[in-house]
Amino acid sequence: MEKSKNQHVVPHPDGWAVKGAGNGKATKVHATQSEAIVHAKRIARNQSSELLIHGRNGRIRERNSYGRDPYPPRG
Repeated sequence: MEKSKNQHVVPHPDGWAVKGAGNGKATKVHATQSEAIVHAKRIARNQSSELLIHGRNGRIRERNSYGRDPYPPRG
């Protein structure tokens, strides 16, 4: 099985791109950030990885984990 890669939603000249961590090329480019998030969320769930959503400035603005969290919150 392929090792899971965190999925990033990043600004792209043609809209918003979904990129696997360490990948040079985008998995897919979407016109809107919300479309890219839906696509990236699906991949992250399938791979049990993390989804990192970047803002227009390139900085991470949101992060969601869909895998085994090594540091789950105490409850």
